[in-house]
Amino acid sequence: MNLTDYNEIRALLARHRFRFSKSMGQNFLTAAWVPEDIAASAMLDEETGVLEIGPGVGCLTRELSKRAGKVLCVELDKALKPILAETLQDCENVEIVYGNVLKQDLPELMEEHQPGLRHAVCANLPYNITSPVLTALIEADCFETITVMIQREVARRICAGPGTDDYGGFGIFVQWYMETELLFDVPPSCFVPQPKVTSSVIRLTRRKSPPVEVRDPEAADMMFRLVRAAFNQRRKTLVNAVSSQVAGVTKEQIEGALTALGFDTRIRGEVLSTADFLHIAESLNAAGE
Repeated sequence: MNLTDYNEIRALLARHRFRFSKSMGQNFLTAAWVPEDIAASAMLDEETGVLEIGPGVGCLTRELSKRAGKVLCVELDKALKPILAETLQDCENVEIVYGNVLKQDLPELMEEHQPGLRHAVCANLPYNITSPVLTALIEADCFETITVMIQREVARRICAGPGTDDYGGFGIFVQWYMETELLFDVPPSCFVPQPKVTSSVIRLTRRKSPPVEVRDPEAADMMFRLVRAAFNQRRKTLVNAVSSQVAGVTKEQIEGALTALGFDTRIRGEVLSTADFLHIAESLNAAGE
């Protein structure tokens, strides 16, 4: 069965009386090159246990099965259970858990189902849960790589640098823990039903250490507080954004930290690098000692 052929997908879904769920963000691939290229980009081998979130009808799952030692799928929609039982019946290294990935203990789940393997993620993520899922995957701290297809706009925000329109707090969070690569775009015509936006595939690789040397362990926490404040009100100066949102930091304190580091006190957070935010946090912490 060709799981990316529109007519075969339609017949498969009709046979099982399946209906798409808008609330679950279901869009199935209809171009064979897409799952092939996504799986190839994930850099898998027989020593890899891969987690797939939302396998759909299983077209990417089959490609992962060819490349990885084991594949574990987490699927929310139990209506797909008989479909996946049919499409993946000959994939002996695939297991499926039905449930909400955001409610899973991910390190425990991977160790239970794929002990002794290095862990990776490869998935076509539903647009409506991209940020919380990526946050959970990164914070789980058990995946060496995360290769996912997401909305192009979000992919560009994740990979953006200072001074660009796409630069923001979520991208800084991701880049603190992961190296980011924007790989390729996938047009709406490659899906059924067709989404209204273009998708992009990105690969995140776990850093061995933060991108900036951290001399004060408490400064990293302050840095993320500064980042959230700066991008919650990105059109405000950093002084006004931080003093109104970060408890315990006054205008005088943030102005003093900026001046000590040679920054204009009228600067906005959107032009500051991760290193800049960290140094400001360190300066604030040092002043408060």
